Amino acid sequence: MAGKLYVVPTPVGNLEDMTFRAIRILKEANLILAEDTRTSGILLKHFEIKNSMQSHHKFNEHKTVAHITDRIKGGETVALISDAGTPAISDPGFLIVRECVRNNIEVECLPGATAFVPALVASGLPNERFSFEGFLPQKKGRQTRLKQLAEEPRTMIFYESPYRLVKTLTQFAEYFGNDRQISVSREISKLHEQTVRGTIEEVLKHFTETEPRGEIVVIVEGNGK
Repeated sequence: MAGKLYVVPTPVGNLEDMTFRAIRILKEANLILAEDTRTSGILLKHFEIKNSMQSHHKFNEHKTVAHITDRIKGGETVALISDAGTPAISDPGFLIVRECVRNNIEVECLPGATAFVPALVASGLPNERFSFEGFLPQKKGRQTRLKQLAEEPRTMIFYESPYRLVKTLTQFAEYFGNDRQISVSREISKLHEQTVRGTIEEVLKHFTETEPRGEIVVIVEGNGK
């Protein structure tokens, strides 16, 4: 009997966002692949999950994919988690899912937490069509991408570090214009969750005066011209 790969979302903040099904799958799995075993260890301990856990992150996933696939072929059930949210969404996971699909191994992704969905819905910006951009390139290709996105008509979604937020908002003002509407959500589902809305100029001013902290999702109005 062939095994199975489960892709299991974990809370982006509040542990109460964990689903009953996700807990059951993690307890039943032969192996849990975790982006950071220290971070995931806190989650697993909280829910009294004591299954075997192995590191699976962007620095080693190319080397471990074949071995993990062989284990699943041998009949084991493997659960993939990331530090927070749904694996493979700006996190490791794509390579192992692709390899399982290539080998006709069943892959099932549980529904669950993904940071950009609540940020998009709470932004008040159009959400019937949107472009998920994740993290912008840090250096090479960044300006080219911003020039392209300046003409994007759909609402755009970005992930950003608090340490780079002001720089990114400054570039948004340069490429998109000061008056474009924007929404910045931070610490989603956590104690100090906050969403700041307004024009790019207004939101940039806010975070220039108030140091941004925590995990950040930026929602930008599309070009309506």
